[in-house]
Amino acid sequence: MTLAILAFVAGLLTVLSPCILPVLPFVFARSDRPFVQGTLPLLAGLAASFALVASLGAVAGAWAVQLNLVGRWIALAALALFAASLLWPRLAGWWSAPLVRAGARLAATQDRRSWRGSLLLGLATGLVWTPCAGPVLGLVLSTAALAGPGVHTTWLLLSYGAGAAFALGLALRLGTRPLAALKARLLPGAAGRRAAGAAMLAAVAAVATGLDTAVLARLTAPGAAGLEAGLLQRVVPDASAAQAQPSRLPVESTRASLEGGTQWLNAPAQSIPALRGKVVLVNFWTYSCVNCLRTLPYVKGWAQKYADRGLVVVGVHTPEFAFEKETGHVQRALRDLQIGYPVVQDNGYRIWRNFGNQYWPALYFIDAQGRVRHHQFGEGGYAASERVIEALLREAGSAAADSAAPEVQPDTRGLGLAADAQTLRSPETYLGYEKGSAPRVAGRVVADQPARYQPAALQPNTWSLAGTWTLRPEFVEGSGADGSVALRFQARDANLVLGTRAGAGPVRFRLTLDGQPPGADHGSDVDAEGNGVIDATRLYQLVRQRGTVQPRTVEIRFLDPGARGYAFTFG
Repeated sequence: MTLAILAFVAGLLTVLSPCILPVLPFVFARSDRPFVQGTLPLLAGLAASFALVASLGAVAGAWAVQLNLVGRWIALAALALFAASLLWPRLAGWWSAPLVRAGARLAATQDRRSWRGSLLLGLATGLVWTPCAGPVLGLVLSTAALAGPGVHTTWLLLSYGAGAAFALGLALRLGTRPLAALKARLLPGAAGRRAAGAAMLAAVAAVATGLDTAVLARLTAPGAAGLEAGLLQRVVPDASAAQAQPSRLPVESTRASLEGGTQWLNAPAQSIPALRGKVVLVNFWTYSCVNCLRTLPYVKGWAQKYADRGLVVVGVHTPEFAFEKETGHVQRALRDLQIGYPVVQDNGYRIWRNFGNQYWPALYFIDAQGRVRHHQFGEGGYAASERVIEALLREAGSAAADSAAPEVQPDTRGLGLAADAQTLRSPETYLGYEKGSAPRVAGRVVADQPARYQPAALQPNTWSLAGTWTLRPEFVEGSGADGSVALRFQARDANLVLGTRAGAGPVRFRLTLDGQPPGADHGSDVDAEGNGVIDATRLYQLVRQRGTVQPRTVEIRFLDPGARGYAFTFG
């Protein structure tokens, strides 16, 4: 329910983003009709078609993406025909005549008493609307992809669409009277109808050519992403803040289970019954997740600080990408990250489902009787989490804590530093077509086969390709030594999950910021001249702005073939 509410609120915030502007002419096209016959069915159709298409895209893969592209062009054609009918009434009579003769009621798009035309207009608008993907929508799509088709998936996406529809409806209610008065004064009768038709045709042209993302992104600062990031940090993670008295922690579940893992690392297989008498901290994570890596210093610190008092930490490594399923990759990550406590690979998501989990990272606190007493979703809440550990240890009969024991400190040198929510204006950006947005390139984007691309002009929070690339569901793969990926972002840190194709050796790359070497703003995996090497499939910190955080363009040019890019993250 919490995620559904967050999705609804994130949908509301779309009114602050430029991505909503291209659909406004279609929404206002029915503002002169009664609410039940005009606005309500239009917005319901928009939310429903968006939820359906997004559900298919999240769980179905490439064929759904191609089907959506076809449906998008059909919807644009239908919207263009509707707009042209407002400009030339004879055209409306021509195309609706066959439907009338056939007895169809679809000609009611010209009937002021019918709601069907408004519903069809809303369904078509939902097909062409591309919301600005913020952190909440990214979380919703990830959850949908993991959960698969079902009521929960559709409910989350419908909540997002309903939030956007509600915000549009509110804007419409507030703006209808001033708009009607202005229209009656300046554009009465046929002139007003033609003006509405011209506005709709202009919106269709903008969406069809991509001009909407090229121009409208300049009109509004990308503040919605920052608001969503703050929302996630304050609402989802900090359920622990409500626990003012940890000694009164409720029993959340008695069915926690570590059964069903793929492979245990660092220790023999563990089980909740075998750990009775111990306090257990279960950490759901994956090694390329930046939020997990920011939480990891605290988890490792607690494992070391409280081991002698009876705390057992178990890491459940549940992969987001296919490469994270490989045991060798996980073992290398454990060595690099210096993780010594037991870790189980949960490649089939069985332990994930045992806990009913939906988040990376997620912490579950289990008492000495095997009961879940507390949880922490996402980053934050570290002081409250440590108080929970101490309270559960006291319940189990552990000796009091040593008051001189040092507090657990975060790692601020690299990826461990918490995100700067005040300057974060860019959402997580997937490069694979399964979850990601299309790159800005000149010409058509082709899935699952090599193609040569020329980059188009970048706008805030968009990315482009140059050279020969193959777009896959999870990643983009370079086929030559001249390929590059570029991104326009605003955040203190910019990170990218990188890897290489099977059989390829280390891949060298060179990074530039606004066309220049990064200098002091280089990340931990790049030197001041911008040089770096992909030596493993993992998360690479590319940029850390040391001074004032401002919008920047980062370009990564790969000097060897075989590079793979998965997702940009920010902090």
